[in-house]
Amino acid sequence: MTETPRIADSKVVEIHFTLHLDGGQKVDSTEGQDPMLYLHGHDNIVPGLEAELAGKAAGDKLEVVVKPADAYGEAEAGAMHDVPRDAFPDDFELEPGTMFESEDEEGAVTPLWVVSASDETVKITNNHPLAGQTLKFAVEVLSIRDASAEELEHGHPHGPGGHAH
Repeated sequence: MTETPRIADSKVVEIHFTLHLDGGQKVDSTEGQDPMLYLHGHDNIVPGLEAELAGKAAGDKLEVVVKPADAYGEAEAGAMHDVPRDAFPDDFELEPGTMFESEDEEGAVTPLWVVSASDETVKITNNHPLAGQTLKFAVEVLSIRDASAEELEHGHPHGPGGHAH
């Protein structure tokens, strides 16, 4: 008798999910799309969801509420900054929610998000757009498999035909 595969570190997990905010606003979903793959235990998804998925098997369905501390953290006051518009390339998309990275002199990379933009100024923040939010996930586990050596080395799963970075 073979043992049912369970979600554990270094397993590639395929899920369908829908994400709502505490107030009911739908934020993301794989509904009508390909399922999402993630590498368990490698920071591919928010920690609170990953912890709840540990030990689950294919076919399991669950509702998970993740507090900000176990998701994108609390929103930091004072994390907004105004930057001159001319600091960005002319063709850079400055829509609210657009993510980009900034690298300092030591090579440390910081993710940043556009909050708003005018002809003169771009307001940016290092708060993730979902920082401070309680997240509500509806998840269905579709499959679980061992990760390949390459997936483990890269820290994320590769879809059919190899990786697509």
